[in-house]
Amino acid sequence: MSRRPPHILLVVVDQLSALFLRAYGHPVTKTPTIDRLAQEGVLFENAYTPSPLCSPARASLMTGLLPSRTGAYDNAAELGSSIPTFAHALRLEGYRTCLSGKMHFVGPDQLHGFGWTPDWRRGTERIDWWYHNASSVKEAGTAEITNQLDYDDEVAFLAVRRLFDHARYEPDVPLLLCVSFTHPHDPYVARPRHWDLYDDHEIDLPAAPTPALDPHSRRLREASLITEAQITDADVRAARHGYYASLSYADEKVAELLDALAASGLADDTVTIFTSDHGDLLGEHGLFYKMSFREHSARVPLLVHAPSRLEARRVAQPVSLLDLAPTLADLARPGLAASALPESDGTSLVPLLEGGPEQADAAAVGEYLAEGALAPLLMIRRGRWKFVHTRVDPDQLFDLDADPLELTNLAGDGAHADVLAAFTAEAAARWDEAALEAAVLDSQRDRLLVFDALSRGRGTPWDFQPYRPASEQYTRNTMDVTGHDRRARFPPLPPADDGVE
Repeated sequence: MSRRPPHILLVVVDQLSALFLRAYGHPVTKTPTIDRLAQEGVLFENAYTPSPLCSPARASLMTGLLPSRTGAYDNAAELGSSIPTFAHALRLEGYRTCLSGKMHFVGPDQLHGFGWTPDWRRGTERIDWWYHNASSVKEAGTAEITNQLDYDDEVAFLAVRRLFDHARYEPDVPLLLCVSFTHPHDPYVARPRHWDLYDDHEIDLPAAPTPALDPHSRRLREASLITEAQITDADVRAARHGYYASLSYADEKVAELLDALAASGLADDTVTIFTSDHGDLLGEHGLFYKMSFREHSARVPLLVHAPSRLEARRVAQPVSLLDLAPTLADLARPGLAASALPESDGTSLVPLLEGGPEQADAAAVGEYLAEGALAPLLMIRRGRWKFVHTRVDPDQLFDLDADPLELTNLAGDGAHADVLAAFTAEAAARWDEAALEAAVLDSQRDRLLVFDALSRGRGTPWDFQPYRPASEQYTRNTMDVTGHDRRARFPPLPPADDGVE
């Protein structure tokens, strides 16, 4: 790989399981742009989220730290402003760092209030006003505009503008642009032109439709009112149709970004990374949404595209979103991760990107510390095995080579007692479960108290409001109009002879 610092385009879509992409074997979805990234880039076949929920996963993606270390346990827990992220690391190297779209952080930097805080003290009691309620499954369909389409249309527009701004005004400065879309996250609603890319008869039903019987899966069904909603095969097919259509919409937006990279002259010097925060079960095991370490919820796409720097290949070694922060740092400068992110729970993937050998004993680990759990839910994926543990439920052990749909829990099979014992010992060494559970409970209690207090009297919004100086946009009477118009043009004009620069 060339050692000149590349531009980096990080594209994050929301709630996309790797298993719903053609590059990972799905026969139905239509994503030609993502397919091209996969064919021409490095594809990680077994990439996992550190936590199958938006905020914790994204905090881990940014920092390289597990939720137990960031304190971002759930969707209402803040990421401390003092915790270094890959954006800080790259700014140290002179990068211009920019986000267009969702990162789902809360706190004084964004939105304070802790309104979606779980409460393990209430056991399996539902919190009606913000838990999933299966409405997105029952109401899947088409619309010309939605809240999410409003958002992602703007995300793409501003990101494309940012690429051209960089080419026009700062072409010699390395750029890190993170573009984060909310699609294909539910609700499963898409514009008709994306819906019509698929015929109803070609939408597949779940490969593992029988409801999983483990206690955590049962709690998720109860918390999301999946059983109570009486979901039919037609509902499942419609939800999948909407999800696939939303994925095709997201693919179209990725194409807009890549077209802008090419048109702005930045493409050859850019490493493009495509991933998601977690997956969606979409009816597998009788479940929807995420919050589970089942494959459709926990396994995410991870594609790295830089044809001028990296040879196309597929990597089978388990990796994690935890690895992204040190990887981005080392892409900016070899060794930067060790100095700027020294305490990472992840490992730089640069050696694998450059064709280095895979590590046979490599593992991806995860923690789930939010609604639907009653105590920390922990996962280790190594080789063919996936181990899931929480103190309140029986352990789970799956052989993903022999049982990719995770239909048979081998934890109670004496023939695999040695494997189970090794994972149990590893989990005990990795995690102090009692201390972690106490920390989560303390955090929940404190945040619920703060939320209650801030719900009384006059509220003060903490919403982040981007500042856009209108007086400096487009054409103003305070500007040299000719010079400003020339500088705003790309490709640039040759130097003028009239003295105007």
